[in-house]
Amino acid sequence: MIYAVWIPLLVPLLAVPAARRGAEHLPHRTAVWMLTALALTLAVSSTAALGLLALSGALHLPFVAALGHLSPPLLGGDWPVTAPAAILAALALGALGALVLRRTSRHVRELRAAHRQFTSPATAGDLSVRHDDQPDAYALPGRPGRIVVTTGMLRALSAREREVLFAHERAHLTGRHHLFLAATEFALALHPVLRGLRAPLSYALERWADESAAAVTGDRALTARAIGRAALAAHTAGPAPRPRMSLTATAGPVPRRVTALLNAAPPSTRAGRLLTRALACLLMLCVALSAAAAIDAATDLHTGIEIAQGEALPHSGDAD
Repeated sequence: MIYAVWIPLLVPLLAVPAARRGAEHLPHRTAVWMLTALALTLAVSSTAALGLLALSGALHLPFVAALGHLSPPLLGGDWPVTAPAAILAALALGALGALVLRRTSRHVRELRAAHRQFTSPATAGDLSVRHDDQPDAYALPGRPGRIVVTTGMLRALSAREREVLFAHERAHLTGRHHLFLAATEFALALHPVLRGLRAPLSYALERWADESAAAVTGDRALTARAIGRAALAAHTAGPAPRPRMSLTATAGPVPRRVTALLNAAPPSTRAGRLLTRALACLLMLCVALSAAAAIDAATDLHTGIEIAQGEALPHSGDAD
């Protein structure tokens, strides 16, 4: 177990760079699903590996062994060598658990406060107008989800550009993009290396909403112009306070998004298709390897516990 348990902790070092590269060649919806699933699988596998390390160490403690009716010498492993790893794993699990709880509590408080703030006469349907000269607009998830826009942003855009902005933010709500964002943020809190997936996921979500807005308005040039003007107005005014789990058309690399809207998608080449397939295979291998290693380590630990409890005997080459 001591060797297999390290694989889920190290696989993200290979998977994250491959995912960042692969997401650039995938359709935006596919990229969002791929990045989210990858982040969750790797995070769960690495957390399980830490749990197995910590549990294997705890079983050697006299009072734990007594509770489980275990014989520590039969558990196997070089305890003096593995003890530091088990202690570090237990500390890491405690720190990660506290981090997840703190972030979850903070996001819930921010969303509740935002919904209380925008339950006002200035709300019509899913649109909430905030009287503020600072240009800002974002999709606020919840029940119900709302499109929050300031009077400053409304003045910065023409009537048709406002339609684009509303269509973009509405795409975030109808597509439930906040769930992908929340799931990935949960995974990022469990493994620091996975933070490299935040930027490509954010870009893919915004591009998904960009294309939805372009489909609704039927004018890609208008969509690009509206997003560019909204981002310029928001950038000039400086950062605006908003919940961290909200999504906005002014986020991410806006010039790159505008260029993508104005330019037709380049034709796929054989080399590009081969690269995409190779990266997809590599990512599938990383996920399978990480999950299989965690399962193998758990099976080994379970077998060791059974042996230490006297429920199973070690296999020997010859029977006396």
